[in-house]
Amino acid sequence: MPNFIQLKTTVPGPRSLALLEQRAMHIPRGVYNATPIFVDRAEGALIQDVDGNTLIDFAGGIGTLNVGHANPEVVQAASEQLRKFTHTCFSVAMYEGYVALAEKLNRITPGSFPKKTLLANSGAEAIENAVKIARHHTQREGVVVFEHAFHGRTLLTMSMTSKVKPYKFGFGPFAPEIYRLPYPYSYRHDITAQIAHLEEFFASYVAAENVACVVFELVLGEGGFVVAPPEYVNALSQICRKNNILLIADEVQTGFCRTGRMFACEHYGLVPDLVVMAKSLAGGLPLSAITGRSEVMDSAQVGGLGGTFVGNPVSCAAALAAIHFMEANKLDTRAASIGKTVQRRFNQMYERHPEIGEIRGLGAMMALEIVKDRTSKDPAKEIVQKITNRCYENGLLLLSAGTHGNCIRTLMPLVITDEQLNEGLDVIENAF
Repeated sequence: MPNFIQLKTTVPGPRSLALLEQRAMHIPRGVYNATPIFVDRAEGALIQDVDGNTLIDFAGGIGTLNVGHANPEVVQAASEQLRKFTHTCFSVAMYEGYVALAEKLNRITPGSFPKKTLLANSGAEAIENAVKIARHHTQREGVVVFEHAFHGRTLLTMSMTSKVKPYKFGFGPFAPEIYRLPYPYSYRHDITAQIAHLEEFFASYVAAENVACVVFELVLGEGGFVVAPPEYVNALSQICRKNNILLIADEVQTGFCRTGRMFACEHYGLVPDLVVMAKSLAGGLPLSAITGRSEVMDSAQVGGLGGTFVGNPVSCAAALAAIHFMEANKLDTRAASIGKTVQRRFNQMYERHPEIGEIRGLGAMMALEIVKDRTSKDPAKEIVQKITNRCYENGLLLLSAGTHGNCIRTLMPLVITDEQLNEGLDVIENAF
């Protein structure tokens, strides 16, 4: 079996170290870097740094590269569009790619009713637009979100995000009319009690008649890959329907085959009013989307939605190619297969390493929660930091997650080979 990890120097190598000095001089310290390397090129699930080291990628640009680095179909489609034109602003002069992508997303997102799609640039921008649309449609102001959620870094989405440090600390005051529910976190809380708390929440914290929308991640992303139990999702959905509250599914990190389905909603039979997408939508190019019921999406006045770069034509071309690749190559099935392999290997690690508190996830969106011991369940961020450091030093890019930084998550490109996958998992095992 070939070794895909090839380390010509220590990691970081001398060129990366020199660039780190330049980075410190010219870029604010507030911009976080998970690994101290600089990339020269990448393909599939492999990254080569400026020192010639080849690493396996389990980070995937934080889940933006489900179709792999430099996917040939995406590169070709984007290149062809680049040669035609790079930008007109859809609000000034329209182009077919925006319409074609909107039609595609209207067709593949959950729900058989008429839908419309608005394109934006980032996950945060899409979440913000979804809330704007929900407020306009319902003529209500309240927004319900969850503990451990991450929705972005703009003023509104930062207010909706749960984790204080580093995302919110010192950046207040925050946007008003944001209300927070406990996330159904079965490793740490009783789900039956949390379901019972739902009705009480709308009596004690905010009246249902004042709530425009509930924004929900079916699998927490930055929050540690906690999977929402189906019974909780069903209860939440019923309350939203009963009270005419729009349910917004944040599929920014879960979407586009990551969980073993095109969208995580499909695992639950859930049909949300609005679906928010980004990350792997355009194969690594910046693009996001909000797709929802036509009557909801049409509620905002002309000129109320848009932006200079939203739905950039190059990104639209890349997205159409990326979705075609996902469907043609059955990346949802591949994600499920990857998840089974990761789960099997993680189960073996669980037997040998008592600091692993829980294994969880959907499809290829798998995580380990690391604790000081399984009885106390106290988070052990310092262990995660040591493991992720040892991983990049030995040729694997790996990300942490969780409110307390004590989870290890897998976001490898779904085009990763079985050999690359197992070699990467070997590195994690050795790091433990």
